[in-house]
Amino acid sequence: MHSVCVFCGSNVGEGEAYAEAARALARAVVKRGLRLVYGGGSVGLMGVLAEAALAAGGHVIGVTPRRLLEREVVHSGLTELHVVETMHERKALMAELSDAFIALPGGLGTLDELFEMLTWTQLGLHSKPCGALDVEGYFGRLGAFLDHAVQERFLKQEHRSMLIVEVEPDRLLDRLANEPLAEPSKWIDR
Repeated sequence: MHSVCVFCGSNVGEGEAYAEAARALARAVVKRGLRLVYGGGSVGLMGVLAEAALAAGGHVIGVTPRRLLEREVVHSGLTELHVVETMHERKALMAELSDAFIALPGGLGTLDELFEMLTWTQLGLHSKPCGALDVEGYFGRLGAFLDHAVQERFLKQEHRSMLIVEVEPDRLLDRLANEPLAEPSKWIDR
């Protein structure tokens, strides 16, 4: 693993725990000599993450759609900034630049990015691990929902297990680097 993509919110959330988790994750990524890929923003958890990684001497790559240059405050001090045309291109380039994916707490955009990467793994479009840093139990209900989807036979257990969830950044990074992935779905032509 040479680089990790982190999806996270453009807000900092309620309380200091989310920002501190973003800082801890950034330091853990840099300590391992990994490049950090993220959405390129300077606000919310995105900004906290980037600032912490840069302060620790990390290589930080931002990817942002041109349209969001006006709506989001893009970080001006990154090691690299890639400007793309669409959100689809953003996710594709983030996937291309990354060897693993981590979601910090965030909203719809964060969940969209995480689930798209999980889906691409399930379909065999890439074979890169996906995880979530469970800050203050943020992803607990998501895990329960995925368990429910397995119970109701909308999701296979092996695909449910593709989402690696941990509360400690180092433990999450260890698991992303070392755990085998589920086999991609076998599609049957009909």
